[in-house]
Amino acid sequence: MKVPSPGESITEVEIADWLVSDGDYVEKDQAIAEVDSDKATLELPAEASGIITLKAEVGDAVDVGAVVCLIDTSAAKPEGGSDKKEDDAPKKEGTSKEASAEKEVAKAQKEAPSKKDSEKAPAAADSQKSSGVASPAAKKILSEKNMQASSVKGTGKDGRITKDDAVNAKPAMGTPTGGKRGETRSKMSMLRRKVAERLVEAKNTTAMLTTFNEVDMKPIFELRKQYKEDFKSKHGVSLGFMSFFTLAVVRALEMYPSVNAMIDGKEMISYDFCDISIAVSGPKGLMVPVMRNAEHLSFRGVEEEVKRLAIRARDGKITVDEMTGGTFTISNGGVFGSMLSTPIINPPQSAILGMHNIVERPVAIDGHVEIRPIMFVALSYDHRIIDGKESVGFLVAIKEALESPEELLMDGDVKRALEM
Repeated sequence: MKVPSPGESITEVEIADWLVSDGDYVEKDQAIAEVDSDKATLELPAEASGIITLKAEVGDAVDVGAVVCLIDTSAAKPEGGSDKKEDDAPKKEGTSKEASAEKEVAKAQKEAPSKKDSEKAPAAADSQKSSGVASPAAKKILSEKNMQASSVKGTGKDGRITKDDAVNAKPAMGTPTGGKRGETRSKMSMLRRKVAERLVEAKNTTAMLTTFNEVDMKPIFELRKQYKEDFKSKHGVSLGFMSFFTLAVVRALEMYPSVNAMIDGKEMISYDFCDISIAVSGPKGLMVPVMRNAEHLSFRGVEEEVKRLAIRARDGKITVDEMTGGTFTISNGGVFGSMLSTPIINPPQSAILGMHNIVERPVAIDGHVEIRPIMFVALSYDHRIIDGKESVGFLVAIKEALESPEELLMDGDVKRALEM
């Protein structure tokens, strides 16, 4: 079997995990491995049934078209599974335990002090006792400070640590105080490395700025409270916030087309469609699938597409094509509790909208203080192509649509908008 091409421009993948072992019998179309590209994690299905021989290790980078495993299609399917392996397993485990026990005994014998060494032990103990030993009172104080006696210089007889020594002792900066100090290293996946590379590229190659605003979510809360049950029973999906934000973004992109454009060398590419990328959390990290032609989607259409893409990302079935392209990105950090952030542009796009958590805050309404559900929103944009006036106007247009959804997103007919 050769590594299939997961998408255009991808020349290499990394073996993320083998789902079978060397010598296993595999069925045709059975998932045998997970491979990482710089855009997604994909499953590799067996092209035929037979005994498999692996030709790459987990973590290996393999060129597209290279042989990754062999399948002996002439091999018969074993009956009764791997009985031999199961029978051998307890013996192997027992043998392993016996060998371990023998090693421990040998180690203990090797490390056991000889008679000659034993005779010297009391003298060594006396020597240790005469230097760096804390008095009972000093021990208690050092214990409360989480300090080791060995880190304190004693002023008493034979270097004994007195109560005053312990009281005046101060832990040195950076000195370990008994807590865990272990560390582990693990190789970053190809997908994670590519994400890191693109984030650094975005920071280094764009003139990125962020503008902020706040949205009173009370009108949307009231609409959802009134219609969410009917909406779900009729369409099978929930009436969430993403449909309101997506349609508000589409409206704002039509008002400010430069936000729906990108730079290519010395040229600016403008689009007459809105392909909205939505950041979702997957098992391998953040993924950004795309809703195509969002300008043609209704509330129902957005919610269905968001649900479909989120499930595919969660199950690791998202394809490279489903994450390619996109003219604008929406990222909802609020689901993780984020109050405010400056999202990083998803290149080669020119802007990204950050949603955040909704918190009840006191606000002035017609000269009176009221408690309203408020969401902070952020727009990061490339100042090379989007002026400050356009960025602020774009975010204000989103705020206006979200605070007057019935008028600006539903054409004054809520039921008709939610039934489509």
